[in-house]
Amino acid sequence: MMHDYLVGIDLGGTKIEVALINATSKEVIDRYREPTEAHLGYDHIVSKITKLYKLMQSKHQLALGHIGIGTPGTIDPATGFMKNCNTTALNGRPLKADLESALGLEVRISNDANCFAIAETKMGAIPTYQPDANVVFGVIMGTGVGGGLVVNGQVINGRHGIAGEWGHNFLDDSGGQCYCGKSGCVEMVFAGPALENYYKSISGQELSMAEIVDLYRTENDTFAVATMERLFENAAKSLSVVINIVDPDAIVIGGGLGNIDELYTELGLRLPKYVFNPYCHTPILKPTLGDSAGVFGAAFL
Repeated sequence: MMHDYLVGIDLGGTKIEVALINATSKEVIDRYREPTEAHLGYDHIVSKITKLYKLMQSKHQLALGHIGIGTPGTIDPATGFMKNCNTTALNGRPLKADLESALGLEVRISNDANCFAIAETKMGAIPTYQPDANVVFGVIMGTGVGGGLVVNGQVINGRHGIAGEWGHNFLDDSGGQCYCGKSGCVEMVFAGPALENYYKSISGQELSMAEIVDLYRTENDTFAVATMERLFENAAKSLSVVINIVDPDAIVIGGGLGNIDELYTELGLRLPKYVFNPYCHTPILKPTLGDSAGVFGAAFL
């Protein structure tokens, strides 16, 4: 019986990963993954999660009271059903209840951004660079834009289960219609695909975000400059709202756009223009856990 161990499961659109972590030392004891095969439907996903947990349980003789699962959506507290999942087979389904029935233990579910935030708080950027931080905002900036809020080591979910979802605040009409049904969302202004679409709209060329960043750095490409300016300025505007409302001790940026080094310098220069304070000293940190943050964060739910 291992009382000091935690199990986390990262349920993604392409893979399901399980990890066993020592809760005290943060050591990763074991981990493995399988393809999600989401096209085979909801029941198949539930059976795969059950299989992976039972394999880990049997191998390590686990007797746990709960496990954590990171998902590409969240539970609606009013109904207990999943919502906002880009793995659409999960939407409208009682994933927590079904897994608790299948596994015989408590299942704690949160979205991937919350798992990123708690992982970087517990064993990533925060203990490495800002160990005194009690309020942490974890940012996902990649294919989409999301966020998670951690206060005193606990994920804040909120009344509707959407705490931290700054990617669907209104930012600018130029972003156009969002898949969520609203218009001008943060995600539609400077997520990776949104920036690629913007570059194409002004240049006539279709390039990847990596190619746009390279042009910005190495050539006199006015379209790449305009695209990166769109990222820097709008990221500062939208994060200033988070700072004004929550005033976190640190912000950690994950996702593909978080790999752009210039983003950190530019945010430091631009945030003071928008924050309700004469200066802005909020540390903007790079993550340290890479793509492991999701499964580690799930364990710490």
